[in-house]
Amino acid sequence: MTHHLLQLLIHWGVIIFALGVASAIFNGISFSSKQALIVSALVLGLANAFIRPILIFFTLPLTLLTLGLFLLVINALMIMLVSALVKGFRVSGFWTAFFASIFISLFSYIVEQFIPGGGIVFVPLQPGMPITAI
Repeated sequence: MTHHLLQLLIHWGVIIFALGVASAIFNGISFSSKQALIVSALVLGLANAFIRPILIFFTLPLTLLTLGLFLLVINALMIMLVSALVKGFRVSGFWTAFFASIFISLFSYIVEQFIPGGGIVFVPLQPGMPITAI
């Protein structure tokens, strides 16, 4: 249990860092304070955990038709939703959110590869079975 909580906190920290770097790179993204940045990362994580899967389910035909590219639109919509919900987080428009979401995804993926215990986790499904990547 403690291990999972630590991984969650580390991932949250990486998202905070990625959002901060994105706000430095993209002129259309800004945070009024450090608290707004921290809360935005938390709300983005919750939105990605609960709302994003519902959107993916309902837009599955469109996602399949675009060979998965519509997922980039959903990621941008998640950032725009968070900016609407969190006071102090501003995104200038859809295209800023679109390109920022790509950057945040790639940046956080790369950073998490350098964190011990991050990246791909290999676990045996049952004792005695070969190790499988999940």
